[in-house]
Amino acid sequence: MIRVELRVNGEAVSREVDDRTLLVELLRYELGLTGTHVGCDTSQCGACTVKLDGAAVKSCAVLAAQASGGEVLTVEGLSTPQQLGEVPAAFVACHGLQCGFCTPGMMMAIDYYLDTDGSLDDERIHQALEGNICRCTGYVNIIEAVKHAAHARIEAGKPVGRQHG
Repeated sequence: MIRVELRVNGEAVSREVDDRTLLVELLRYELGLTGTHVGCDTSQCGACTVKLDGAAVKSCAVLAAQASGGEVLTVEGLSTPQQLGEVPAAFVACHGLQCGFCTPGMMMAIDYYLDTDGSLDDERIHQALEGNICRCTGYVNIIEAVKHAAHARIEAGKPVGRQHG
């Protein structure tokens, strides 16, 4: 057993977990944050994508102990109870989901993309989403949601692509 201490969606969290506990297991089963999905369990599909210290990671490929001391943002952290964040609101506006299973991972990958690049070029968006699979093949609306979210961030005066200067 190992003590894991981190911040999740801005809240301090501390849990004693088995050494082999994955970050996705900590989030879903210990903290009840079930928005992070387990799709393939081999880091291929991206359904488990979260942000760890500002970087998009597949939480099924990260031990909870490796995340200790870090800051995790899950899909639940993209919005407040009063207002949807730019990315979830864009998915609603653009019908960017079908069955919805990949949606949380897609949203986290897009949030990271908007932080680091934010280009509205289709090819760059395609590359940014390569690690996330939509089995319903709803990519056209997802790409529109990326552009919609980027415009919403700009209109709100928030930075887009700030990590690249």
